[in-house]
Amino acid sequence: MLSLFRPHSHDAADSVDSALEASTEGIRAVKISMVALGVTAVAQLVVVLITGSVALLADTIHNFSDALTAIPLWVAFVLSRRAANRRYTYGYGRAEDLAGVFIVAMIALSSILAAYESIRRLVDPQPITHAWVVAAAGLIGFAGNELVAVYRIRVGNKIGSAALVADGLHARTDGFTSLAVVLGAIGVMAGFPLADPIVGLLITVAILAVLRGAARDIYRRLMDAVDPDLVDAADAALRDVPGVRSVDSVQLRWIGHRMRAETTLTVDNTLGVVQAHAIADEAHHQLIHRVPRLDDATVHVNPATSPGVDHHAATGHHQAQTQADRP
Repeated sequence: MLSLFRPHSHDAADSVDSALEASTEGIRAVKISMVALGVTAVAQLVVVLITGSVALLADTIHNFSDALTAIPLWVAFVLSRRAANRRYTYGYGRAEDLAGVFIVAMIALSSILAAYESIRRLVDPQPITHAWVVAAAGLIGFAGNELVAVYRIRVGNKIGSAALVADGLHARTDGFTSLAVVLGAIGVMAGFPLADPIVGLLITVAILAVLRGAARDIYRRLMDAVDPDLVDAADAALRDVPGVRSVDSVQLRWIGHRMRAETTLTVDNTLGVVQAHAIADEAHHQLIHRVPRLDDATVHVNPATSPGVDHHAATGHHQAQTQADRP
């Protein structure tokens, strides 16, 4: 019913509105998750000061670092809303990927701190009091992290933010390592005091596993990697456009949490400029309609080749040189 009053459209203004809406939702997710993790970490820190649990301390440090990673994400989402200019012609969406690099660095730092504290307690064991309180704090940490993880991942997938999804997975692993703290406390209550620093080392290993996954995802974004299924969807959308004889190339790239496409199509060489443009415009429309989170596309149209006619004579030698330079 709403479409009767607000017709379906894919013009530039709609793309801008969609990007702004996604950034606003990302900022909201960052604010809420930062507060939730901050409260969880403070609650755990109080228990650490009371009990002296190194496993809980390691988990608390990680939760604080996880909360702090929200700050660069917040800044990145705000920057991504700035308009493109003559220096940053694609806008500021890449700030989100830089925030992802910071997140990876924070995860690495938290793993180093957790390992240091665990090894120190193995060399110089310290008594732990109120082990049942430590177990309760571990459960609090799990609940807080899992709620934040579900929220971050849901919003990150919805708006296409790799950094926000990675931060959500980071929080989820923190939740499971909080459960490991519970196991350490149970070990202490069972008469095995070294269980606490040993669990701290296990938490370090878990953090390193998260580090590997987060680093891989951010690396792929920085290298313009996309899901091959998205390329297949774009290719299928273009082939369904009436008048397209072949799809010569399709390229997609992420710029923050939005995508851009470039494609080259071949059409009949008897078509006039207006007809060829109409085909290109429909191809543009279909791409934005059928490829999720695609903001814009550049469509180049080639006429079908004719005997003895080279439609790329002016640029052919440049392409040949490019091919020759490749190993």
